[in-house]
Amino acid sequence: MKCATLFRQDDHCWQMFGQDPDKPDNVVDTNQYLIRSGDCAILLDPGGMEVFPAMLAALTREIPVSSVKALFLSHQDPDIGSSLPLWRRVCEPDTKIYLSWLWSSFTAHFDRDAVFTTIPDEGMEVSLSPSVRLRFVPAHYLHSSGNFNVYDPKAKALFSGDVGAALVPKDKATGSVFVTDFASHVQYMDGFHRRWLASTRARDAWCAQVSKLDIDFLAPQHGLVFKGDDVKRFIDWFAGLEIGSGVAAMNR
Repeated sequence: MKCATLFRQDDHCWQMFGQDPDKPDNVVDTNQYLIRSGDCAILLDPGGMEVFPAMLAALTREIPVSSVKALFLSHQDPDIGSSLPLWRRVCEPDTKIYLSWLWSSFTAHFDRDAVFTTIPDEGMEVSLSPSVRLRFVPAHYLHSSGNFNVYDPKAKALFSGDVGAALVPKDKATGSVFVTDFASHVQYMDGFHRRWLASTRARDAWCAQVSKLDIDFLAPQHGLVFKGDDVKRFIDWFAGLEIGSGVAAMNR
């Protein structure tokens, strides 16, 4: 599994894990993100059970697992958090698990003994360390009804979950974790966003909300990371996209 450093300033760091060449073809590719500050780290969308061995091996090459003080689940999907009981076995007992209040009893089907710190609909802020404070930003209905992004104002970084996701074929991978040609990348995002994301009202609210943030890179849970001018290009593209394509099947 690849590990790429997206941001580093002193002891504050963002790393992305993914693009595993040994992943079975029938398992959707996912990105897992680690935010570190000093001896404390939070793991965003730690992944499904199938990727846990590779993810754990990749993470422990970077930090001791005891440094992971919190896990964040953006929503309830299995590719995001079905590995939760395995992470709880290797992490410290007091590791916090952040999740929307809406999904705690559903995600308990992955791990009935997990204790969640639930996030209210309006989001919340948490301290990773004395110098780094993170904001859990509402992204409801994109695509989950209880869904959050993570904004780090110090790194100027937004973990955007399924917003910005792309399904890049293995034979089209360039080796870079960043979008290098936005126009060519659209083909890998288009179908995903049209079908998985359904609420134009939620989309418009999200675009208005994140446009006010200072973002140097936007990191989705699938595909490649947007940086620099491509952040605004993505938001503008998404703002004008017709979404909710599955509704057409109901009118036949």
